[in-house]
Amino acid sequence: MTLGIIRVLTTDDDAVLLEHGRLIKAQYGIASVSRCIPDQPTGIFDAATEQRAVPKIVELGRQMEAEGVRALFLSCAADPGLAALRAAVSIPVVSAGSAAARVAALTGLPVAVLGIGAEAPRPFRALLGEAVPYARPDGVTKTNDLLTPEGAAAALATARRLHEEGAKVIAFSCTGLSTIGLAARIREHIGCVAVDAVAAAGMFAVEMLGAARLTRVAQVPQSSQLH
Repeated sequence: MTLGIIRVLTTDDDAVLLEHGRLIKAQYGIASVSRCIPDQPTGIFDAATEQRAVPKIVELGRQMEAEGVRALFLSCAADPGLAALRAAVSIPVVSAGSAAARVAALTGLPVAVLGIGAEAPRPFRALLGEAVPYARPDGVTKTNDLLTPEGAAAALATARRLHEEGAKVIAFSCTGLSTIGLAARIREHIGCVAVDAVAAAGMFAVEMLGAARLTRVAQVPQSSQLH
C-alpha cells in the first residue's frame, strides 16, 4: 500500500523532499513516494503562489494516481486546490491543514495556530473559529525561512509565547514546521500539546489506505479469490 505525497515546495534536495514521507513511515509504517510541483522554489505563502500552484497540484495528483499510488497526501496546511484534486482523481486524498485542524479541535483544549502566512489558513478558521489565536514567527514569511537556525529558533519562541498567552495546544499550519521537527522541541521545552500537520495527515492516511485495500478486495471476482 503506497501513499503519494504531493510537496508544494519545489526542491532538488532529497532530504527535504523525502522528509514528510520519512516521518509518516516512522510513525505509521506507511510506504510512500514523494513528488514536488515544478517552479515553486518558495512554496505557497500567499494567494498568488497558491493560485499558481493549484493546477500543478491537480496534474501531479493525476500523474501519481496513474503511477499506482493508492491514496494521496497534499502536504500543505492551506489545503490548496483540495476540492479540485479530489474531483480529478478516484483515490482518497488527505490534506495537512484540515487533518491538523480536526485533530486540534478534537482535543477540546484551547488551541492556537502557528504558521507562516498573514493569518491562519482557511481550514483552521473553519474548524477552530475565525478568532482562533494565530502567530507567525518573526522573520519567517515562507517555508524556506524555517530551514535556517534563526527561523527554527523563532518558531519555538513563538510557540512559547502562544502557550504563555493561554494555548494548551499548538497546531501547525505549515508543514515546514514538521520538516524542522518542531513538535518534539515544543513538547520538550514548553510542555504543551503540539499537533504536527504531517503526523495528523498520516493518521488519516492509515485509515484511507485500509479502506482502499478493502474496496479492491471486494471488487475481485469470486473465481479469482479461489485461485
